[in-house]
Amino acid sequence: MTRYAPKWFEEFEVGESFETAGLTLTEGAVAEFALMWDPQPFHLDAEHAAGSIYGGVIASGFHTLLVAFRMLYQCGIFGHNTGGRGIDDLRWVKAVRPGDTLRARATITGLTPSRTTGHMKITLEALNQADEVVLTAGLNYVMAKRPTPTT
Repeated sequence: MTRYAPKWFEEFEVGESFETAGLTLTEGAVAEFALMWDPQPFHLDAEHAAGSIYGGVIASGFHTLLVAFRMLYQCGIFGHNTGGRGIDDLRWVKAVRPGDTLRARATITGLTPSRTTGHMKITLEALNQADEVVLTAGLNYVMAKRPTPTT
């Protein structure tokens, strides 16, 4: 896994990008997520999915989002994240299929300091093994500032 040292709000710059290592979605993982959270037939039933607009089983878009989010968190760079304020413009650009290997790319698009934290806008992209963007989303993080030393 690509691993970065955590940064404080003040250490980020607009335009900076970070990329994670990849994670392959197995058929079992796609089915397990769908059974629990998004049981639409084109996620679970190969025969039904073959006749759908997708031509086969696809992963849930929510599964794709959560995999990208998890990889982004686990890469370490956003270790001082204190929460989120929402997701803007979530788009599922291309279907993700069992066997696809996803990775996440985050680009800092906005930084607004506040008193004790900072508000960070991030463009999240999930890419497949062919470098095709499969998902985009605008994340709104609240990031901790470097603690002020006390004397």
